[in-house]
Amino acid sequence: MIKPSPNPPNTDPISPYEPDSKELNEAAKRALDFHFPSNADIKATARTPSTMFSVNPEATAETLAVFLVETLASVDVMVHQLVDHLEGESRHALLGISNSIMIAEITANRVLDKIEV
Repeated sequence: MIKPSPNPPNTDPISPYEPDSKELNEAAKRALDFHFPSNADIKATARTPSTMFSVNPEATAETLAVFLVETLASVDVMVHQLVDHLEGESRHALLGISNSIMIAEITANRVLDKIEV
């Protein structure tokens, strides 16, 4: 049987870059440094928190914990409403999320129990 193409295929011997080109390596390093900053660069950048959504700094720990418990309970109800319409892997995934929410809600309730009024 005759192969339709040579082995290896013929390629253009002229390349704009040599395989071990210093310029190519430097350009690649600059591109990577630009698109993927190092951890030191990230940590050196000052963090400016968004003020679009903020929590009242005067809110008490008890108020925050109560809001957390109510939010978790609401999310759990929404997840259970979605679970009723699903089957298979998606249903199992949402039930797993529901269990995580329930554990967080139990933990937040325990925090509320320990807060001294």
